[in-house]
Amino acid sequence: MAAIFQGIGAAAAAAALPPAEKFHSQSPRFVSARKGSLFVVRSDGRPSLGSSPRSRGAQRLITNAVAAKADASVTSTASKPGHELLLFEALREGLEEEMDRDPRVCVMGEDVGHYGGSYKVTKGLATKYGDLRVLDTPIAENSFTGMGIGAAMTGLRPIIEGMNMGFLLLAFNQISNNCGMLHYTSGGQFKIPVVIRGPGGVGRQLGAEHSQRLESYFQSIPGIQMVACSTPYNAKGLMKAAIRSENPVILFEHVLLYNLKERIPDEEYVLSLEEAEMVRPGEHVTILTYSRMRYHVMQAAKTLVNKGYDPEVIDIRSLKPFDLYTIGNSVKKTHRVLIVEECMRTGGIGASLTAAITENFIDYLDAPIVCLSSQDVPTPYAGTLEEWTVVQPSQIVTAVEQLCQ
Repeated sequence: MAAIFQGIGAAAAAAALPPAEKFHSQSPRFVSARKGSLFVVRSDGRPSLGSSPRSRGAQRLITNAVAAKADASVTSTASKPGHELLLFEALREGLEEEMDRDPRVCVMGEDVGHYGGSYKVTKGLATKYGDLRVLDTPIAENSFTGMGIGAAMTGLRPIIEGMNMGFLLLAFNQISNNCGMLHYTSGGQFKIPVVIRGPGGVGRQLGAEHSQRLESYFQSIPGIQMVACSTPYNAKGLMKAAIRSENPVILFEHVLLYNLKERIPDEEYVLSLEEAEMVRPGEHVTILTYSRMRYHVMQAAKTLVNKGYDPEVIDIRSLKPFDLYTIGNSVKKTHRVLIVEECMRTGGIGASLTAAITENFIDYLDAPIVCLSSQDVPTPYAGTLEEWTVVQPSQIVTAVEQLCQ
């Protein structure tokens, strides 16, 4: 296996690297680095497509103050020229563009090669780039995750696919003690520019072991960034940003969103790993969510609007660190916060987000923060029971009505 990666390294060294656009990190907490059978939902058929992310240029995260409201109008990507892609195709397009751009980028995981990955994110890449850059591995998550981290230490930029995010618990030692800490424990001698990605979340009767939400497991690991995609647009943009980052990044993809369809721009774009997305501006309450729950929230928002409420919906996207700039702006405007997540209630992303908002913006709250999370139980196989464990739109409507009383 060492010979394989020596071969990749030699090929990378021999190739001429095209100049990369600088992608600046906004956060001082991480390594200084370059700073978007399942159901199909069309972009014009959703309750709200949301807005394309707004760039704040060189502005930094502000934890204790909020700048003036941005005056730039945002436009739906559906109204722009471009091409329609399913979410898994957008991930593949972003990955393929980065592999074309940088010969150091390689992929490894179970069935990622000629089979194309369990959800076809890597379909066709092995034929185009060869078996050395798209490497099928044995069923041994601890081994190939450690191998990918070692490859990153030598200068490559691996993308490690977990066939299911729950399987990455077998590689928790490598992700925690090596991936997150080696930059620090080596005194800055090593960077770990690795991307760990794969499907997770509650699917359609996949059982407890295949319905894991590992955000809460990984959020406490120092040195790791975490992002969650929710649309084809941000899936591609976040994939490209994660590959270009000098930090280890975990990209969470939801198993039920792979067949989501949206029109994305033809031109290249890269999103910030540390910026939330304003999905729906509003005045009465701030609803913070991410991944699949974005669509449950937007479904509830239709009902709330009909009842006279004006919710502001933010897809936080960056699970670590939080975009307290965008969140703080919203809290200072609405004075009420509802968090909706699919993560477990105990020790979940919602709990960390509640703590961050309380710590920084408690003086602007007119009501206690409400957090709707999944039940603290193993996800049942039975469909009706599975549904009961996850937040539903009706619960969101009720929570907003109570918050705004």
